[in-house]
Amino acid sequence: MSISIHFTPWASLLGGALIGVSAGLFILLNGRIAGISGLLGSLFAKRDDGRAEKWLFLTGLLASPWVWSLAAALPEASFQASGYSLAIAGLLVGIGTRYGAGCTSGHGICGLSRLSPRSLVAVACFMGSGFAGVYVIRHLLGA
Repeated sequence: MSISIHFTPWASLLGGALIGVSAGLFILLNGRIAGISGLLGSLFAKRDDGRAEKWLFLTGLLASPWVWSLAAALPEASFQASGYSLAIAGLLVGIGTRYGAGCTSGHGICGLSRLSPRSLVAVACFMGSGFAGVYVIRHLLGA
């Protein structure tokens, strides 16, 4: 995947603030962590508690690029990996979120803000794995 990177401190600050506010409001108003893998997984559970709010939250996530496109152009993204590689990567991410009991949003945004030691270890593990994976793929395998 290739995305051109521009230094945008104000847009980044605003985006981070919006993510923090939405995660904070979600826990204050619902008493639950706004971890995307947990929200998505709970939609397919047999229990019915909070299903409407979860659908609204996830719909907001999916609709946000469309809302952004009303104000500005979306960044152009191109994938240089094959569909097979993307499927394997998605599978590995899914397995990792199950073994790690949460995803980057749950641990990285919500867990670290609550000073959760478990989230600190999880973030260190998935960031370290990501760094190691990029190093191996780019520098050792030459891909």
